[in-house]
Amino acid sequence: MPKRWRIRPYDPEQLAWLERAVGIPPLIAQLLWVRGIREPASARCFLEPKLSALRGPEELPGCMEAADRLYEAVRQQRRIAIYGDYDVDGVTGTAILGRCLRLLGAEPIYYIPSRLEEGYGLREEAVRALAQRGVQVLITVDCGIGSIQEAEEASRLGIELLITDHHAPGAQLPKAAVIVHPRLGHPPYPFDSLSGSGVAMKLAWAVCQRAAGAKRVSSAMREFLLQAVGWAALGTVADVVPLVDENRILVSYGLVSLRERPSVGIAALLRRAGLAEKAALDGEDLAFQLVPRLNAAGRLGQASLALELLLTDQPERAETLAQYLDELNTTRKSLEHSIYLSALKQIKHHYPPSEHPAWVLADSQWHPGVIGIVASHLAEKFHRPVILIACDPTGQRPGIGSGRSIPGLPLPEALAACREHLLGFGGHAAAAGLRIRPEQIPAFREAFCQFVAHSLDPQQQGELWIDAEAPLAALTLRTVEQMERLAPFGYGNARPLLCSSGVLRQGDIRVMGAERRHLSMYLTQHGVRMRAVAFGASDWLDDLLEVQGPLDVAFRPVIQSFNGLRQVELHLVDWRRSEG
Repeated sequence: MPKRWRIRPYDPEQLAWLERAVGIPPLIAQLLWVRGIREPASARCFLEPKLSALRGPEELPGCMEAADRLYEAVRQQRRIAIYGDYDVDGVTGTAILGRCLRLLGAEPIYYIPSRLEEGYGLREEAVRALAQRGVQVLITVDCGIGSIQEAEEASRLGIELLITDHHAPGAQLPKAAVIVHPRLGHPPYPFDSLSGSGVAMKLAWAVCQRAAGAKRVSSAMREFLLQAVGWAALGTVADVVPLVDENRILVSYGLVSLRERPSVGIAALLRRAGLAEKAALDGEDLAFQLVPRLNAAGRLGQASLALELLLTDQPERAETLAQYLDELNTTRKSLEHSIYLSALKQIKHHYPPSEHPAWVLADSQWHPGVIGIVASHLAEKFHRPVILIACDPTGQRPGIGSGRSIPGLPLPEALAACREHLLGFGGHAAAAGLRIRPEQIPAFREAFCQFVAHSLDPQQQGELWIDAEAPLAALTLRTVEQMERLAPFGYGNARPLLCSSGVLRQGDIRVMGAERRHLSMYLTQHGVRMRAVAFGASDWLDDLLEVQGPLDVAFRPVIQSFNGLRQVELHLVDWRRSEG
């Protein structure tokens, strides 16, 4: 179904006022305005984020008490275990707390559950196993807020449980010694969208202050915390939380930290990803190069290797791990493409977009560790909520589902409305997971689609919101460099989306990529010629070839560098025939 293009409105007079007050070009003022940043002070903070603007850990509910307990546990030489989630957010947060405790002289035990065998969250079996290993203090990272029974088991076993999490709390909280969570406390924390690794970084900061006996920490601890900001940036980008407020600060400075003070493992990963010689990293480098390699380990049931890569101080071991994660990522891509084609086939034959406001697709041949990525591609491509369920081929185990949503439909709210059909669920607005019995899938599909139909306006579901219209001649290198001031880009702060009308295609369209999934072409307008690339859009080829006249194109402008030459390139998002 073709998308309806909508250009975001703005007030010209207020825009001119913002431009003068901040001293910025008109285009930057417009892009800030349509993002809701309309006061000079907030515009300056957005364009020039400062690490000093991070809120102190004393403001985060539960953080200082948890820091006191951890510090005392280290002093008393109690056995500490860190239980982190298997995704990049959980692994990086686990690495942050682990490195912090090791600096204080502790040797914590690490426990990363298998995504395939154990699933998400704290498990009673794992708690009992850790108790048998003599663990006295257990701290969770990026999980635990819904672990009611598991917290009771920890208490029964005499384990002091400290929970750090950022997922939505339920009506009942687990009975832990302390819960560190941005959505708890009175008054509430000013920013409730920290990632799990962001929460862990704040706790590590508080532990360092506790060890120093003051807010100013030692030089060794300061160096560690600056490195931890880089790890938190990886987790923040990976977990698809909004890149605004503190998240924007963490990623902005984390990009510098990863480049200037990488750990041995990160340095090896940068080399493997071809980023070691790049002068500066950007958000897309994290999202499309580093995070997928780290995430591949967790998705294929080997998240502990990603944690080992972050924590190792041995260069040879780091190189071996980075190479293996790269190979896992290649395997992940192959699985992902296979599932994507299978899902498209289901859609074509059973769930046409014109009749279904959302999709719940299931198959027993799908790999549960990869379905979330495919759901993300489908949600972005068709602009509707998507849930993919990997069923157990034997039918003995519950199906594992992963969903991705679109603006206007928070997934936890939608899943809560269908809870009678689910064994469990959790997540945040843009991404969530679930467990379900196979026989409940049809009823869940119907309930979920009904909820989406009543919650989303069908007229809005196919809309493509565009920041501004601009001719190709306006997209000079200097102009796009100005746009880069809005970086880092990601969820909640997307790279600017522009459109241009009456554009002509010049020459052939080239199919690119090992799997021939991308298109490359040249577009011209009033004598200006630019290269355009459409990623994952090979299905456009036949339709584009049929059009001989002008096109309207929606795109994100980027700067590409090759052999020292920098030029503007268009990354196509959508197109249509021009109407004159």
